[in-house]
Amino acid sequence: MSAPHIGETPIRTAVVGLGWAARSIWLPRLRRNPAFTVTAAVDPDERGRAAVAEAEAEGADRLPLLAAVHDLDPAEVDLAVVAVPNHLHCAVAGELLAKGIPVFLEKPVCLTSEEAERLAAAERSGGAVLLAGSAARYRADVRGLYRIAARLGRIRHVELAWVRARGVPDRGGWFTQRSLAGGGALVDLGWHLFDIAVPLLGTAAFRHAIGTVSADFITQRSSRAAWRGDDGGPALPGATNGTTDVEDTARGFLITEDGRSVVLHASWASHEALDTTRVTIDGSDGSATLHCTFGFSPNRLEKSTLTRTVDGTTRPVAVPTEPIGTEYDRQLDMLPAQLRDPAGRGRVIEEVRRTIGAIERVYASARIPREVRDVRESAPV
Repeated sequence: MSAPHIGETPIRTAVVGLGWAARSIWLPRLRRNPAFTVTAAVDPDERGRAAVAEAEAEGADRLPLLAAVHDLDPAEVDLAVVAVPNHLHCAVAGELLAKGIPVFLEKPVCLTSEEAERLAAAERSGGAVLLAGSAARYRADVRGLYRIAARLGRIRHVELAWVRARGVPDRGGWFTQRSLAGGGALVDLGWHLFDIAVPLLGTAAFRHAIGTVSADFITQRSSRAAWRGDDGGPALPGATNGTTDVEDTARGFLITEDGRSVVLHASWASHEALDTTRVTIDGSDGSATLHCTFGFSPNRLEKSTLTRTVDGTTRPVAVPTEPIGTEYDRQLDMLPAQLRDPAGRGRVIEEVRRTIGAIERVYASARIPREVRDVRESAPV
């Protein structure tokens, strides 16, 4: 099923979930992009709706604010941008897809392989396409890395790390409770790292996956992601304020079916001074390394650096400097074409199956040690 107005008039877009991501990333960008018109905002929590209503107070046209996705009419919505808490991703996106509404779903797309299959079934039954947040692939420095990777011969090994100095999100809220978030840094930051590996590894599945997790920083007040302005969020069903039972750090080693290796390191907090993302690619004809900082943290590297090493000589490769968050604007620019693509249905699900399968296997290998499961934080969040 294709949305009736795509490519002709602005895409009628509903934003579902009105937390930090929606208010800070998606609503402002959708408002600025002429390819989209925001026609509704949905959140069952009155505080989320009130925050958007307050921001809209100065506008001439008031945005309709709804309490449930079943109030959205498929005849009046061309796309739903879904940014609800992790444990609701599958249920909300599945309901919308089954109604025939195309969905752009924030990561993590799902929390289990079983949820991936439920989303696949909803996409098939409703005839609408599922798209997923992949903003990191649209960064200028990552695109530069991909161009170099094409000249490195056969890719043998990829190292992916996103290590924050301080950046535990919503500590004591849903982000740090496994039943609501699905996991910690591996599900959150690690999903982005797996995502940028897709163009490098193609469709190869992982044959082996092992890993470790730890939680040395998660209860430290100084490790919070203060720049997010988290206030603990709404009291979600199942939440226990102050409790954390997820990891702040995960490390994994994976091998694809065709013999390539991947090292992954995702940390919400660490001993480092700055939040740093590092990607290294080793190929048969050379290697390349990107140092940068993903995301919106102000505690970041001053600029991205990209290098290529061949025959013992390392040379810098120029990468443009761009404002923080440009990758999200760039991804929005690509969404209309992705919605029109008749071959798009099912494409995201195939990637999701590999990603969530790898995450599940790393967690299974780590066996989630007791010191991670049973962390209790008594200090106010």
